[in-house]
Amino acid sequence: MSANSLRRSGAYRVRPPAQPAVVTPQDVKELRACLDPAANCLPPFRAQGANTSSTDCTSATAGTVIDMTAMNAIRDIDFENYTVTVQPGVRLRHLAAELASQGLELEGSHDLTNRTVGGAVAGGCVGPAIGADGALFASQVCRLRLVTSGGTVLTAGPDRGNLLNALRLSYGMLGIFHEITLRVRPIQPFTASHRRCTIAQFAAAAEKLARTRIGIKFYLLPFRNRVYLDLRRYDESAAIGGRLPWRIKDWGESTVLPRVLKSLNRIVPVSGVRYRLIDEISQFTQGVVNNRMVSHGSNSATQSVGGGSGRLHYSTWLFPAADFAVVVQAYRDFCLRVHEQDGFRCDMPTLGYRLNRDRSALLSPAFDEPMIALRAMSTQAAGWEDFAIDFAEFAQHWGGLPLFNQSRSLDPQYARDNFGSRLDFFRKMRRRLDPDNRLMNPFLSQYFL
Repeated sequence: MSANSLRRSGAYRVRPPAQPAVVTPQDVKELRACLDPAANCLPPFRAQGANTSSTDCTSATAGTVIDMTAMNAIRDIDFENYTVTVQPGVRLRHLAAELASQGLELEGSHDLTNRTVGGAVAGGCVGPAIGADGALFASQVCRLRLVTSGGTVLTAGPDRGNLLNALRLSYGMLGIFHEITLRVRPIQPFTASHRRCTIAQFAAAAEKLARTRIGIKFYLLPFRNRVYLDLRRYDESAAIGGRLPWRIKDWGESTVLPRVLKSLNRIVPVSGVRYRLIDEISQFTQGVVNNRMVSHGSNSATQSVGGGSGRLHYSTWLFPAADFAVVVQAYRDFCLRVHEQDGFRCDMPTLGYRLNRDRSALLSPAFDEPMIALRAMSTQAAGWEDFAIDFAEFAQHWGGLPLFNQSRSLDPQYARDNFGSRLDFFRKMRRRLDPDNRLMNPFLSQYFL
């Protein structure tokens, strides 16, 4: 009897692919019970917060996804030592709003504020670094409590610096955080100025910008040859400013623009007309939201806003700031070439930040020098995967470094070559804390086994 006949007879049944179980611990006791080797939960275990990663680093294949969003309490705000202790499921924007009500803020300026604190510490979370701010959100961590792969509780603080550095940006491979202590400070105002220039003009200023202590966020429109700059400087004499102007700015950039572009992709069939409209609307949006209304602010004001709506396709790569004058022009040529050859282009502007050198995490891509991040974004699924592969090839050609939760199509050998001895040391830590690879999934294993 043939295989098809067996299937039709009902004697042979094709099993659907195994799906991971999802557990949502309410406290550390339940988290430990889940990770206990004697429990019924199956490895691999992957912690998940807001699930904003653009790679498969938080997925578990036929294992267990541990949803940490129910552990979302703000435990303690210490005004004497300027720290805040939270559970990992707290959203960044909720934490920023609570701190602001107490006259405090987080030290760094970081975007994607709908993320959870645990995800921002374990995975790459970056933004426009002002002054001496760290490039990574994780650089603000001064103490971590976690549950290891065997279900035991471990604490890492300043007295265990090597362990703390390994835990920051560890992508959940050394343990699952259940309590995080971050440095905070009194609200510190900054001024914000906005500029528009061509890509060539931006490239000409890139070397100077690479050495500055100004916070730089920019939106790049390669098909209009435009860069919209948001430049931030700490200024004690500036007004702190309210959240409303920044809420309007975030709403325009992160909610209205993606929704409008998604609609245009559905209703305008002619690509040439559609993309002209898309670029016109993107330019208009930048002109409206970056104005005198947002001439001053603070980290508390920018981080307690909504954080956007809907899921965009995106990939982030970091490039040495010293080389960015060449890279940014090459990136424009790359986008034009891909569109001409394949017919695909990102409909959203490319987002960028300047990042200070940051050695707070063993796997920091800014460990050796200041970097500039480029985040390509699109609302379109069709053609995105091929673009992400091409973007990865472009990034690796120009010396880009990845964030393992945000950089799509990273070549494993490239990662090993560029992280070198730091990756070797991280693997040693992994063998100590997770000898049976209970916290490893297929995506991460290609880089860390």
